[in-house]
Amino acid sequence: MKEIILDTETTGLSVKEGHRIVEIGCIELDNLIPTKKNFHCFLNPERKVSDKAFEVHGYTDEFLSKQKKFKDIVDDFLSFIKGKKLIIHNAEFDLSHLNNELKIIGRENIKNEIIDTLIVAREKFPGSQINLDSLCKRYRIDNSKRIKHTALVDCELLSKVYINLTDQKEPVLDFKNIEADRPNIENKNFLYFKKIIKPSDEEKINHKNFLKTSLKKNFFN
Repeated sequence: MKEIILDTETTGLSVKEGHRIVEIGCIELDNLIPTKKNFHCFLNPERKVSDKAFEVHGYTDEFLSKQKKFKDIVDDFLSFIKGKKLIIHNAEFDLSHLNNELKIIGRENIKNEIIDTLIVAREKFPGSQINLDSLCKRYRIDNSKRIKHTALVDCELLSKVYINLTDQKEPVLDFKNIEADRPNIENKNFLYFKKIIKPSDEEKINHKNFLKTSLKKNFFN
């Protein structure tokens, strides 16, 4: 099952005040394991960044004015997330901005299935702090790289938080892609294999002798 961890950075909080997206970050997971397929872009919001937003992500108006506009990347973005579940922390915020960008260029809203990890965390830890930094601290996830809020760094952290929130401490590995030390099996549509090592005749004899000696010691003691 493929899922997308998604995060955005913006010029400010509310689309009603005309704020726009300045960065989109996505990381693809397959059965909770990163596939190394990412989508990332900075965007020209065609407006100034608010002072509070600048404090959060640090992207200047000059830097963003040189980036592509949303309409230039929209097809690649929609293709990347097509048919995949979106994992977002505080999904209402990110979706409102994404759907606003789509509305501006005459495109339909995002219709993907959504999991909001903010809601999951709120239900799991009622009354506790459930922002991303607090959840990283709870699950002992190193967030030292998060000096500023940047989309891809936040996606990397959220992917680890998400795994813990779903109680999947160790993702289920798909061994069908492992080539090293694979047995010679005609049907390769398997998810797991183990290498079987048979003892030699000499090892069998030594084992029998060990058992006999051990039984005698236990009997006479």
